[in-house]
Amino acid sequence: MSVTVTALDHLVLNVADVERSAAWYGEVLGMAIKVFDPGHGKTPRTSVSFGAQKINLRPVNADKVEWFTADHEMAGSDDLCFLTSASPDVVVAHLKACNVVIEEGPTSKQGARGVLRSVYCRDPDGSLIEISSYEIG
Repeated sequence: MSVTVTALDHLVLNVADVERSAAWYGEVLGMAIKVFDPGHGKTPRTSVSFGAQKINLRPVNADKVEWFTADHEMAGSDDLCFLTSASPDVVVAHLKACNVVIEEGPTSKQGARGVLRSVYCRDPDGSLIEISSYEIG
């Protein structure tokens, strides 16, 4: 018997300041912010979600036992690519309106399903954020 992964349910992003990061992902990327109870008497958690995906925001200094953390957690060490239906020009205009510095783009990159048009910026911790749309045609 083998195991085949079929989807990504959620991922956990280590951040220096949960509230600041949640606000950034909500404002800049339009994600919904949710505070939830993980149960078992644990501290409430914060997540941001979009579509059927969720990102849990974990403080980098979280208690390893209560939060069941990775071995080498570090804020700002992630590279994430998000898909949008907005054109690269709209992404650039939106980032500029949010006073977010554009690191690169629009530029062509290879995605999981073909060629992407990508714009790069950084979240409040310095993680690299790629905002992309697939080329049509």
